[in-house]
Amino acid sequence: MGVLMLQLCVAASAQEENREQQHLGTTLESSPTGQTRIRLGSTGMAVAETGEADGMGNLQLGGRRPLYRLNRSDVVTLSFTLSPEFDQTLTIQPDGYVALKDAGTVLAQGLTLEEFRLAVRKAYTGYLHEPQVAVALKEFEHPYFVAGGEVGKPGKYELRGDTTVIEAVEIAGGFTHEARHSQVLLFRRVNDDLVEARVFNLKKMLKEKRLSEVSLLHPGDLVFVPQNSVSKIERFLSKPSLSMYVSSSQF
Repeated sequence: MGVLMLQLCVAASAQEENREQQHLGTTLESSPTGQTRIRLGSTGMAVAETGEADGMGNLQLGGRRPLYRLNRSDVVTLSFTLSPEFDQTLTIQPDGYVALKDAGTVLAQGLTLEEFRLAVRKAYTGYLHEPQVAVALKEFEHPYFVAGGEVGKPGKYELRGDTTVIEAVEIAGGFTHEARHSQVLLFRRVNDDLVEARVFNLKKMLKEKRLSEVSLLHPGDLVFVPQNSVSKIERFLSKPSLSMYVSSSQF
């Protein structure tokens, strides 16, 4: 995930410099609203798909807000209506599984609470007669965003309340002297193989005081500020060569 997002940042930044998408294996196509969708291709590189934005210029992620999906280190509680002796509190392990009492392991990562409840019920079917179980989310990772590139303090920050792209840059220490204010990138993961992206000309927006056009961040968003100029790069990058453009220590 980390390497993928860094590749997308470099790709979008280089696109404004030379328009030679062959070197990145990507195609960035802007719709009239300025929004771009990037889909992972079969090679693992990004392929763009145009999308739409609402009247306020905010990214649209497929209609209704998606349901929460379980992640590693989340804590869930299971309550069995007819068999309280099987009630338990579980922590999702690094491999994405949980160990059920007397019923083996079940994959939890990536599932909604309802999908996980059905998986638990299936695991106990045959062991308990018509198991009735309720699932509750007890602990979870707090919403966050990541700021990278030419900002004062790149890193991961807790997302507290409504935060715009401009505010995110300020929280991360503001622009460096080498930052390109006119091409700030916002990346947002939609699902496992689709990322939406948008470019903001914050320099122009601040000058013209059009701050209402700046999107609010969603949990997990990546704000990336590129350098003033980015040299041409090859289509495939090794991890050591990737550090020439974005330092891995920023994340």
